[in-house]
Amino acid sequence: MASMAKEKKRSTAARLVRFRLGSQLLFLLAWLDPLLLRLHNVCSPVFHCHSCPLALLVCPIGVLANFSALHVIPYLALGTLLLVGGLVGSFVCGWACPFGLLQDLAARLPTPKFQPPAWTGHLRYAVLLGLVIAVPYWFGEQHPLFFCRVCPAGALEAALPHTVQTALGKGPVAWPTAFKGLILVLFVAATLLMWRPWCTMFCPLGAIFGLCNRVSTVFLRFHPERCVDCGQCRKFCHYGGQRDGRAGDLQCIRCLDCTKCGAVSVGNIFAGPERQ
Repeated sequence: MASMAKEKKRSTAARLVRFRLGSQLLFLLAWLDPLLLRLHNVCSPVFHCHSCPLALLVCPIGVLANFSALHVIPYLALGTLLLVGGLVGSFVCGWACPFGLLQDLAARLPTPKFQPPAWTGHLRYAVLLGLVIAVPYWFGEQHPLFFCRVCPAGALEAALPHTVQTALGKGPVAWPTAFKGLILVLFVAATLLMWRPWCTMFCPLGAIFGLCNRVSTVFLRFHPERCVDCGQCRKFCHYGGQRDGRAGDLQCIRCLDCTKCGAVSVGNIFAGPERQ
């Protein structure tokens, strides 16, 4: 009976993985603002450029950068990120982020993939502290390294559509700068060679949610008694977040692929260990 119960737990967690793409697509429909509400006074919990012609909410990282340039603390944006991160951590990255979905779809193309070293995940914190906080604070939004000026989401979701829109309108075409064009080319190339390169190495929002992975209400639990040291959890993980049996790693986007091995399950603070 105990073995049957364990198998049921394993299959229940693993079955959730099949719904991830559907969840991403449903959230994408919401973030693309189908009702044209343009609620740009409300902070989004996902990475999606608010300058995009189809953006329901404002980008939280854009808010942090612009408020840093103004030397003002964005309490509502920080509160939104802490609330969402405290509830689900980086589940947002794996199940709701439109920019993550874009990279997941690109990764389905049959091109060779390689995984960067684990230490590259710490670059996200350098981007957060440097380009989102320090550069805007000391140099303002006109600095060439101001985050929104180097953001690949801005290049892909805002600059590119705006260029197409002006071209179709037969007016003067507003071409992206050479620097932003280079960033876009490098990003597209990276998505063909790596799994979620932006998310795993550079995303400042992922850095914030990653810090919440160990304290969030919903989390991943590693069960050492179920582990047979087969290495499958590391094999299933494409994002560098599941290493040496550690569930809830800072780099984990909680895609739940690692739950297929049976030694990792989804838990929450309201259920006891025996129920997880």
